[in-house]
Amino acid sequence: MTSLDQIIDDFSFLDEWEDRYRYVIELGKSLPEMPEALRTSENKVQGCASQVWLVTHTAGDPGNPVLTFEGESDAHIVRGLVAIALAIYSGKHASEIARLDALEVFGKIGLIEHLSAQRANGLRSMVRRIKSEAEVRLAA
Repeated sequence: MTSLDQIIDDFSFLDEWEDRYRYVIELGKSLPEMPEALRTSENKVQGCASQVWLVTHTAGDPGNPVLTFEGESDAHIVRGLVAIALAIYSGKHASEIARLDALEVFGKIGLIEHLSAQRANGLRSMVRRIKSEAEVRLAA
């Protein structure tokens, strides 16, 4: 998976929005395919116009575990947004995830203002779901 620093760096070299959208799609293509068995209603992110599934894995200290995520979408651009969200959050401690604001990162690279209202709402739903997963693990 592409690192967040690499994604931010790559975006800084792409001037045209058409090129940036192509890059987002390429990021989505780099995501490992989610097994069909994990594409369940429990793993589906509510509030997305496209279908988005998210699976959370935990490791380490039960009080503040490291969370890793698998994600998938049936839409090319959304799959790329999933890849960016996973680059932001996956592999971090639950406490760090609870504090991180992915929407700030999406704003920094200039994506938020170029997303349709539906995609932006879906992105917010995915971020809420990831942060909720972290908060549940911290409260356990």
